[in-house]
Amino acid sequence: MSQIQVSHLTFCYEGSFDSIFEDMSFSIDTNWNLGFVGRNGKGKTTFLNLLLGKQEYEGSIHASTAFDYFPYWITQEQMKNPAADFLEDLKADCQLWKVVCELGKLRQEEEILFRPFCTLSPGERTKIMLAVLFSGENDFLLIDEPTNHLDQESRENVKEYLSSKKGFILVSHDRELLDACIDHVLVLNRQTIEVQSGNFSSWWENKRRKDQFAKGENEKHLKEIGKLRQAVAKAGQWADKNESTKIGFYRHAAINEHERSLGMRDYIGAKTKKMQSRVKQMERRIEREIQEKEGLLVDLEEPVDLKLMPLEHYKSVLVNVRDYSVRYAGREEPVFSGLSFEVKKGDRIALHGENGCGKSTVIRVILEKAAGIWDVQKEIVETGICETASGLVISYVSQDTSMLKGSISKFCSENKLEESLFCSILRQLDMERVQFSKNVEDYSEGQKKKVLLAASLLMPAHLYVWDEPLNYIDVFSRMQIEKLLLKYEPTMVFVEHDKKFREQVATRVVEIN
Repeated sequence: MSQIQVSHLTFCYEGSFDSIFEDMSFSIDTNWNLGFVGRNGKGKTTFLNLLLGKQEYEGSIHASTAFDYFPYWITQEQMKNPAADFLEDLKADCQLWKVVCELGKLRQEEEILFRPFCTLSPGERTKIMLAVLFSGENDFLLIDEPTNHLDQESRENVKEYLSSKKGFILVSHDRELLDACIDHVLVLNRQTIEVQSGNFSSWWENKRRKDQFAKGENEKHLKEIGKLRQAVAKAGQWADKNESTKIGFYRHAAINEHERSLGMRDYIGAKTKKMQSRVKQMERRIEREIQEKEGLLVDLEEPVDLKLMPLEHYKSVLVNVRDYSVRYAGREEPVFSGLSFEVKKGDRIALHGENGCGKSTVIRVILEKAAGIWDVQKEIVETGICETASGLVISYVSQDTSMLKGSISKFCSENKLEESLFCSILRQLDMERVQFSKNVEDYSEGQKKKVLLAASLLMPAHLYVWDEPLNYIDVFSRMQIEKLLLKYEPTMVFVEHDKKFREQVATRVVEIN
């Protein structure tokens, strides 16, 4: 057991004018299971890279342990080969038998080590890399979002596996995973950093109470400031009134002649000077009050309520799927078969099933049929019924962000979006204004997903179709989106492996086998 000491850490990417970290200091224990939490773009992955020595920085990081990082980078050449052939390329001195043992703990057969890596599912790839990561000894492990793109069963396996381990930093936005696996949290707040014992839920409850206290204190503070300002204004008026009597007139009314005597004017001047001094003292007190309370609300997590503009369709049933099966041309086995469900106005249908069961295929069919571009002579062969209401307007969020390139202005122009409104939604999703001057391909994965979500929210639609919308999205934005969907109750079909989000949002879950 040892400690990692971070002192006065400051880091900024070359050519950028916004600092990722500014004079940051804290310490963590290598025996902890540490959950790393923060908004998208706050620097979680960047910090892991600093621990790995991949970037130069100001300040110091002292650690007596070696680090290893998940996910490993798999080359195109390695993708063609079985993982058993390149284990030592991923982790020095990695032994096959240890990897096999770790795979057993992940409830995975060892045969996946001997199949070409490119043929494996996302869950199988993740399990191999985690098995390699934990096959060593004495390393402090840096685990960056291990459950993205994983189905529910794989997530449960990873959650159970990590909860049995010790000594790692886990970056994740999955609240269930964090609660099950961690015993400390490292939080990148809006302007400060915080280390606390407990899991995510205990930290969030503590933060919620602290935020409520801070808001209450701030309200009292503002009232005190208001009273002081009123007192300053009155004292200023009194001083002005007395100053006016010094020259014999006040509000154009004549003053008694004896009050214009030199002695009386000196007396009034001294009295006025005292009043003016009192005004200045009160002004200084107001400034001290403001400075004392400055920073009280800088870390307050109070997300702005988002808005949605769903359209009203004249039909009550927007999508009808009945005894529907799909297979790819040239293959005998169907992707899925016997699928039946309806999407009625107000429904929020969650498509659920293991990776490769056909969830994205169902979404593709709905999108193409609604757009009138479905062609049964394509590579997909269908049986049964899958029909959409005529004139159906769909707002779509893809799980793929690789198509995003160029500036925000270009993206808005191509998608016929009002740029100022689009940027306003991104700001409400807590994206800093400084990001708007960058090209979208330079955004973090979470920020790219926010671009797609903002575009979808800005588009009035009868039906919202979202395919894994929350991959890489920070936990605070997830809560924000949950609140939005529960408030506006749009008609939706979505795929999302975040169990808590699915339980909160879905009116019905459709299992695809």
